[in-house]
Amino acid sequence: MPATGTASITAGTTRLYALDNLRALMMWLGIVLHVAAIHMVNDSPLPWRDERTTVAADLLTAFIHAFRMPVFFILAGFFVAMLVQKRGANEMLRNRLRRLGLPFVVFWPPLFVACVVFALLYVHRMVRGTWGLDPAVMPVGPHVPTGLVTMHLWFLWMLMWFCVLTVPFLWLGRRLPAATVRGAAGVLGRLGGTAWGFALLAAPLAWVGAFYPQGIVVPSGAFFPPPAEWLHNGLFFVFGGVLWHQQQVLLPRYTRHWAWLGLGGLPFFLMTGALAEAQWRHLLPGWNLPLAIAWVYNCASWLWSFAFIGLFLRYLQRPHRWLGYLADSSYWVYLLHMPLTIGFGALLYGAPLPAMVKITLNVMATTAVCLATYHLCVRFTAVGALLNGKRHARRQPLATLG
Repeated sequence: MPATGTASITAGTTRLYALDNLRALMMWLGIVLHVAAIHMVNDSPLPWRDERTTVAADLLTAFIHAFRMPVFFILAGFFVAMLVQKRGANEMLRNRLRRLGLPFVVFWPPLFVACVVFALLYVHRMVRGTWGLDPAVMPVGPHVPTGLVTMHLWFLWMLMWFCVLTVPFLWLGRRLPAATVRGAAGVLGRLGGTAWGFALLAAPLAWVGAFYPQGIVVPSGAFFPPPAEWLHNGLFFVFGGVLWHQQQVLLPRYTRHWAWLGLGGLPFFLMTGALAEAQWRHLLPGWNLPLAIAWVYNCASWLWSFAFIGLFLRYLQRPHRWLGYLADSSYWVYLLHMPLTIGFGALLYGAPLPAMVKITLNVMATTAVCLATYHLCVRFTAVGALLNGKRHARRQPLATLG
């Protein structure tokens, strides 16, 4: 490819380690995101929260949320398109059902029970100051999930259905005029490769976000998500597929201009905060503030998604031992981290420590337990083969070899 530090995997000869490393970072940021949400000053999307709060937690949550899931869905669409091209649609679907559907069926029940138990313990401490499992203490409101929900596994659930739906869409695409299909993909590719395209890519997401009070699509965790979630996340997923087919044009651009893309997202992110403040203070009467907030926020989402892809392609394309280990562990970290953040949050509740100290302790403890359990229970076992498609071999001491 023409840009230094990038590589193409169209021919199947070069692995994009950069995207594995990017996936690892995004997984770990999930820990930071869910811990920071416990200490937000404004209303949290979670019913459990600490009495020590900080504005830094609000900023951190909004910042990570702006790009983390968009990057995930772009990468998911990218690799689904790769599998379709290399193995065909049916084999792609079988692969994704093994890697997404089967882990969901296996891990959702115990994780659901663990999250419910830890959440009840946490809220019991908040309400009554003691440990307990009384469901009556759980608050009732629009942000409190009820019944069976997918929890943080909503991404796994939705992505699995995106992969299922890819097959009939590909079937339909083969029956449409080739010029029509190429034209639609070309429009998305051009929007992702021009200096102003992000603003148009954010427009349909702004329309979807306008149906939410704060202009930002928040996952419901429902097994039947509302159309807004399908449309919002689906656009990033489809763009990822286009990115695969146009990688020789788009990836060098993101690699060369990652710093400008990152800086370009900053004013839109700051504008999101200013508009949210105006909405809270009932300023700018007559404005459709949810629509405006959704547009500027998603402008930042697109720009920062491109920036992170370019940054990792520029500096982290070569394999790294510890980053490779984190990439291998990322699926397990994603599955396990949520109940741990709740449990450690409950243990820290009431401790006379600043909010940032509690956030740091929770993130460190959750990370340590996730990595320790991965090494002891996953990496060299059938669980590792289920999650990552392979089981790592234990290294034997030199004295035992031969």
